[in-house]
Amino acid sequence: MRRRGQELEDALLEAAYAELTEGGLAAFTLDRVATRAQTSRPVLYRRWPNREELVIAAIRHHDDRNRPPIPDTGSLRGDLIALLKGANRHRMQLITPVLAQLSGYFLETGRTPAELRRELIGERVTSDLTIIRRAIDRGEIDPARITPRVAALPFDLFRHELLMTQAAVPDEVIEEIVDHIALPIMTGTIPPPR
Repeated sequence: MRRRGQELEDALLEAAYAELTEGGLAAFTLDRVATRAQTSRPVLYRRWPNREELVIAAIRHHDDRNRPPIPDTGSLRGDLIALLKGANRHRMQLITPVLAQLSGYFLETGRTPAELRRELIGERVTSDLTIIRRAIDRGEIDPARITPRVAALPFDLFRHELLMTQAAVPDEVIEEIVDHIALPIMTGTIPPPR
Protein backbone atom coordinates (compact mmCIF):
# COMPACT_ATOMS: atom_id res chain seq x y z
CA MET A 1 0.00 0.00 0.00
CA ARG A 2 1.42 3.33 -1.06
CA ARG A 3 1.69 6.09 1.53
CA ARG A 4 0.45 9.53 0.61
CA GLY A 5 -0.14 12.95 2.12
CA GLN A 6 0.36 13.33 5.86
CA GLU A 7 1.12 9.64 6.37
CA LEU A 8 4.02 9.87 3.92
CA GLU A 9 5.29 13.15 5.34
CA ASP A 10 5.20 11.77 8.89
CA ALA A 11 7.17 8.70 7.79
CA LEU A 12 9.77 10.89 6.04
CA LEU A 13 10.21 13.18 9.05
CA GLU A 14 10.43 10.27 11.48
CA ALA A 15 13.07 8.64 9.29
CA ALA A 16 14.98 11.93 9.08
CA TYR A 17 14.89 12.40 12.86
CA ALA A 18 16.08 8.83 13.43
CA GLU A 19 18.96 9.35 10.98
CA LEU A 20 19.92 12.61 12.70
CA THR A 21 19.91 11.20 16.21
CA GLU A 22 21.60 7.92 15.31
CA GLY A 23 24.26 9.08 12.89
CA GLY A 24 24.58 12.79 13.48
CA LEU A 25 24.65 15.55 10.93
CA ALA A 26 27.91 14.38 9.35
CA ALA A 27 26.26 11.11 8.27
CA PHE A 28 22.88 12.68 7.51
CA THR A 29 22.10 12.42 3.81
CA LEU A 30 18.91 12.46 1.82
CA ASP A 31 19.87 9.06 0.41
CA ARG A 32 19.99 7.56 3.91
CA VAL A 33 16.68 9.17 4.86
CA ALA A 34 15.06 7.95 1.64
CA THR A 35 16.36 4.42 2.23
CA ARG A 36 15.11 4.38 5.83
CA ALA A 37 11.71 5.75 4.76
CA GLN A 38 11.58 3.29 1.84
CA THR A 39 11.13 6.01 -0.75
CA SER A 40 13.26 7.97 -3.21
CA ARG A 41 15.26 11.19 -3.06
CA PRO A 42 12.88 13.04 -5.42
CA VAL A 43 10.07 12.43 -2.92
CA LEU A 44 12.16 14.24 -0.30
CA TYR A 45 13.26 17.05 -2.63
CA ARG A 46 9.64 17.81 -3.54
CA ARG A 47 9.07 18.73 0.12
CA TRP A 48 12.45 20.02 1.30
CA PRO A 49 14.90 21.57 -1.18
CA ASN A 50 17.98 20.74 0.92
CA ARG A 51 19.08 18.73 3.89
CA GLU A 52 19.21 21.76 6.23
CA GLU A 53 15.49 22.36 5.76
CA LEU A 54 14.80 18.66 6.25
CA VAL A 55 16.80 18.70 9.51
CA ILE A 56 14.74 21.63 10.83
CA ALA A 57 11.48 20.02 9.72
CA ALA A 58 12.42 16.71 11.38
CA ILE A 59 13.31 18.34 14.70
CA ARG A 60 10.14 20.47 14.64
CA HIS A 61 8.04 17.40 13.82
CA HIS A 62 9.57 15.40 16.66
CA ASP A 63 9.15 18.29 19.10
CA ASP A 64 5.52 18.90 18.07
CA ARG A 65 4.67 15.21 18.40
CA ASN A 66 6.25 14.95 21.85
CA ARG A 67 5.21 18.30 23.32
CA PRO A 68 3.63 18.01 26.77
CA PRO A 69 0.32 19.81 27.37
CA ILE A 70 0.47 23.40 28.62
CA PRO A 71 -0.11 23.30 32.38
CA ASP A 72 -3.08 25.17 33.85
CA THR A 73 -2.76 25.09 37.63
CA GLY A 74 -4.71 28.30 38.20
CA SER A 75 -1.71 30.45 39.14
CA LEU A 76 1.22 31.99 37.31
CA ARG A 77 3.68 30.47 39.76
CA GLY A 78 2.18 27.00 39.51
CA ASP A 79 2.00 27.17 35.72
CA LEU A 80 5.60 28.36 35.32
CA ILE A 81 6.98 25.71 37.67
CA ALA A 82 4.91 22.96 36.02
CA LEU A 83 5.95 24.16 32.55
CA LEU A 84 9.66 24.20 33.40
CA LYS A 85 9.50 20.82 35.15
CA GLY A 86 7.69 19.38 32.13
CA ALA A 87 10.26 20.94 29.81
CA ASN A 88 12.96 19.42 31.99
CA ARG A 89 11.65 15.94 31.23
CA HIS A 90 10.79 16.67 27.59
CA ARG A 91 13.88 18.71 26.65
CA MET A 92 16.31 16.25 28.17
CA GLN A 93 14.93 13.61 25.80
CA LEU A 94 15.34 16.03 22.90
CA ILE A 95 18.62 17.68 23.87
CA THR A 96 20.63 14.59 24.61
CA PRO A 97 20.48 12.95 21.17
CA VAL A 98 20.26 16.13 19.07
CA LEU A 99 22.31 18.92 20.64
CA ALA A 100 25.68 17.28 20.15
CA GLN A 101 24.76 16.51 16.54
CA LEU A 102 23.93 20.13 15.72
CA SER A 103 27.37 21.68 16.12
CA GLY A 104 28.10 20.66 12.53
CA TYR A 105 24.81 22.22 11.44
CA PHE A 106 25.83 25.60 12.87
CA LEU A 107 29.24 25.40 11.19
CA GLU A 108 27.75 24.32 7.87
CA THR A 109 24.91 26.82 7.70
CA GLY A 110 26.38 29.77 9.60
CA ARG A 111 23.17 29.92 11.63
CA THR A 112 23.15 30.55 15.35
CA PRO A 113 21.22 28.56 17.98
CA ALA A 114 18.87 31.56 18.33
CA GLU A 115 18.13 31.49 14.60
CA LEU A 116 17.50 27.76 14.71
CA ARG A 117 15.14 28.25 17.66
CA ARG A 118 13.17 30.90 15.72
CA GLU A 119 12.91 28.54 12.76
CA LEU A 120 11.74 25.68 14.95
CA ILE A 121 9.10 27.77 16.70
CA GLY A 122 7.86 29.49 13.57
CA GLU A 123 4.54 31.28 14.05
CA ARG A 124 3.44 29.08 16.94
CA VAL A 125 2.35 30.74 20.19
CA THR A 126 4.73 29.32 22.78
CA SER A 127 3.66 27.71 26.04
CA ASP A 128 5.19 30.48 28.14
CA LEU A 129 3.20 33.15 26.29
CA THR A 130 0.01 31.13 26.76
CA ILE A 131 0.70 30.96 30.50
CA ILE A 132 1.43 34.69 30.69
CA ARG A 133 -1.78 35.53 28.79
CA ARG A 134 -3.77 33.41 31.24
CA ALA A 135 -2.12 35.19 34.18
CA ILE A 136 -2.97 38.57 32.66
CA ASP A 137 -6.59 37.44 32.17
CA ARG A 138 -6.73 36.35 35.83
CA GLY A 139 -5.37 39.74 36.90
CA GLU A 140 -2.17 38.30 38.36
CA ILE A 141 0.12 40.53 36.31
CA ASP A 142 -0.06 43.90 34.62
CA PRO A 143 0.50 43.45 30.86
CA ALA A 144 2.55 46.68 30.86
CA ARG A 145 5.25 44.84 32.87
CA ILE A 146 5.61 42.08 30.26
CA THR A 147 8.09 42.87 27.51
CA PRO A 148 9.24 40.11 25.15
CA ARG A 149 12.45 39.74 27.19
CA VAL A 150 10.53 39.49 30.48
CA ALA A 151 8.17 36.92 28.98
CA ALA A 152 11.14 34.84 27.78
CA LEU A 153 13.13 35.19 31.01
CA PRO A 154 12.08 32.01 32.87
CA PHE A 155 12.70 29.80 29.84
CA ASP A 156 15.91 31.63 28.93
CA LEU A 157 17.32 31.01 32.41
CA PHE A 158 16.12 27.40 32.34
CA ARG A 159 17.63 26.86 28.87
CA HIS A 160 20.92 28.41 29.97
CA GLU A 161 21.10 26.08 32.97
CA LEU A 162 20.26 23.08 30.78
CA LEU A 163 22.83 23.92 28.12
CA MET A 164 25.58 24.79 30.57
CA THR A 165 25.21 21.63 32.65
CA GLN A 166 23.82 19.28 29.97
CA ALA A 167 21.85 17.71 32.79
CA ALA A 168 18.32 17.97 34.09
CA VAL A 169 17.74 21.20 36.00
CA PRO A 170 17.11 20.44 39.70
CA ASP A 171 13.62 21.30 40.99
CA GLU A 172 15.06 23.74 43.51
CA VAL A 173 16.78 25.68 40.69
CA ILE A 174 13.50 25.80 38.74
CA GLU A 175 11.72 27.14 41.84
CA GLU A 176 14.47 29.69 42.39
CA ILE A 177 14.19 30.89 38.78
CA VAL A 178 10.44 31.32 39.21
CA ASP A 179 10.23 32.60 42.81
CA HIS A 180 13.31 34.82 43.02
CA ILE A 181 13.73 36.09 39.48
CA ALA A 182 10.70 35.69 37.18
CA LEU A 183 7.81 36.44 39.54
CA PRO A 184 9.39 39.51 41.13
CA ILE A 185 10.04 40.99 37.69
CA MET A 186 6.66 39.99 36.25
CA THR A 187 4.51 40.92 39.25
CA GLY A 188 6.61 43.50 41.09
CA THR A 189 6.40 41.46 44.28
CA ILE A 190 9.21 40.81 46.73
CA PRO A 191 10.43 37.19 46.63
CA PRO A 192 9.78 35.00 49.67
CA PRO A 193 12.68 34.66 52.09
CA ARG A 194 15.03 31.76 51.39
